[in-house]
Amino acid sequence: MLAAGCQISRDGRGRATDNAFIERLWRSVKCECVYLNPATDGGHLYEQLQAYFTYYNHQRPHQGLKGQTPAQIFAQNPTFSPQPICLTNAS
Repeated sequence: MLAAGCQISRDGRGRATDNAFIERLWRSVKCECVYLNPATDGGHLYEQLQAYFTYYNHQRPHQGLKGQTPAQIFAQNPTFSPQPICLTNAS
């Protein structure tokens, strides 16, 4: 990865909070969807996850967003562009 010109972006080497956001998301997915509705197969799980993420992004209010949904936040700032995972060196 580094040979391709990618830069590793983290809060700090070995920081416990590096994965906090994604760990919190998957906790919500498991507790609010997967555990309550066990899937019968991979196709069923895929459909459930699609439905859940639609709900999560468009209907479920988020405390960290002051009761708004991610879709509402994005509508307020449609030019938002998250940082790319891999940044190439221009030099």
